[in-house]
Amino acid sequence: MSQLRSSNTPQRKLQRRTVSAAALIAMPALWLGVRAQPAQKRRATPAQTEGPYYPVTFPKDVDYDLLRNGALNYTQGKSAWVVGSVVDLEGQAVRGAQVEIWQCDHKGHYHHPGDGGRADAAFQGSGRVLVGADGQYRFRTIQPVAYGGRTPHIHVKVKLGSRELLTTQLYVAGDPLNERDFLWRGLRDNTDRTALTVPFIASQDGMQAQFPIVVEV
Repeated sequence: MSQLRSSNTPQRKLQRRTVSAAALIAMPALWLGVRAQPAQKRRATPAQTEGPYYPVTFPKDVDYDLLRNGALNYTQGKSAWVVGSVVDLEGQAVRGAQVEIWQCDHKGHYHHPGDGGRADAAFQGSGRVLVGADGQYRFRTIQPVAYGGRTPHIHVKVKLGSRELLTTQLYVAGDPLNERDFLWRGLRDNTDRTALTVPFIASQDGMQAQFPIVVEV
């Protein structure tokens, strides 16, 4: 009985209460410390020049499929899918965003009066789509080719309503002409080059390239 009474002396009770109170104070501090860690923002996709051949007018049937222009089917070049997503710096899908692409045909000609109107009529030359609720987009086109000293590339523009969020260019990973292209070399570091330079990989339905886009909204 003397041992039981000694374990419950006022002094020991006070010590236990002090320890318990300290633990309760410390726990929320630790918990809030974990919650307070900010999410790491993504790096925006690098911007590049629009170039001289942005479409003066888009074709009447402008859509995701550049290999079909009205009733004409384009069978030249290497068919390819360009797919990806449009997200903001927090990684959230940018709903309502519009993605445009334009590029030259297999002989290096654009549908543009500045290029002499020499592009293949069967090649749509440009496309425009709205992203899905998940931010995803896709285009059916050809793997880009070199022309006039430029390395193969596809022009890309992202809009949200009347706002232009990004204009840039997509390059082919491993193409030997990249190192000689003044715009590709002008990218400020390897991170920017990696963001714009993607592999075109053979699939059952032609080549395929994944091009994720990050924009500041």
